Amino acid sequence: MNWIFKRARQFYRAMKADISIEDEKYLMAHLNAEEQKLFMQMGLIDQFHSLNVAYTIERLIIQGKQGVDREFLIRCALLHDIGKINFRATVWDKVFAVLVTTFFPWLADRLELRGNRSIYIYRNHAELGGQKLQKMGLFQEAKIIARHHSPPRDDDPRELKLLRLADEEN
Repeated sequence: MNWIFKRARQFYRAMKADISIEDEKYLMAHLNAEEQKLFMQMGLIDQFHSLNVAYTIERLIIQGKQGVDREFLIRCALLHDIGKINFRATVWDKVFAVLVTTFFPWLADRLELRGNRSIYIYRNHAELGGQKLQKMGLFQEAKIIARHHSPPRDDDPRELKLLRLADEEN
């Protein structure tokens, strides 16, 4: 039941997605020009989500006084969904991918094999984003972002754990 409320909240927030002047200032403070250009290539819903993940990261760092590189982690949060850049998914594409993957994984497997882009991007955007960042020379960010949807491991860096937690909240 909690999952349903969380997803309903995400849907509502996606429908209300907007980037404010304060958000733009935040981006300029934490991303260089090349990274901002990459961020701006994402769809509005993904930009809005990534900003909220970054704001959540800040809250988690303050609450837990985590010993992490704040700027690095904010950059990771802002860029964590750039693997979705080449696929401008609608809200309904995203809803479809989440529901099918969650409730009918066997069907998601078949649809992905048959070329369904919504499911392919939903499942693979982390690795695709990591590849984009590697090409830009952002190797540390690429390592974290490529694994942000991978199953947790005992040796996961603290930054990856925080990114996953913030992403899950949003």
